[in-house]
Amino acid sequence: ITAARFVTHANAQAGDGANTLGVARADAAIGAAVPVTVLGTEIVEAGAAVAAGAAIQADATGRAITKAAGVTVGRARQAATAAGQFIEVLLIPN
Repeated sequence: ITAARFVTHANAQAGDGANTLGVARADAAIGAAVPVTVLGTEIVEAGAAVAAGAAIQADATGRAITKAAGVTVGRARQAATAAGQFIEVLLIPN
């Protein structure tokens, strides 16, 4: 599990369009205990350019991307111009 990326309820990195528990606050092995932000806002790594205010889903590696066909897990509070940038996301409980 990589910090600042979405994780699932099974303590694994979220996959493309998956439902998520929240955002990991630290790196950890899959299945290991990891602190996760589940409500409010959190800094998340972007997987592509994202506009401020856009609906967010997880990409194949748990990064934030503009929602296409997946589960909406947040709303971008900041824009990213490229993958690898960190943006604030308002988390949406699922």
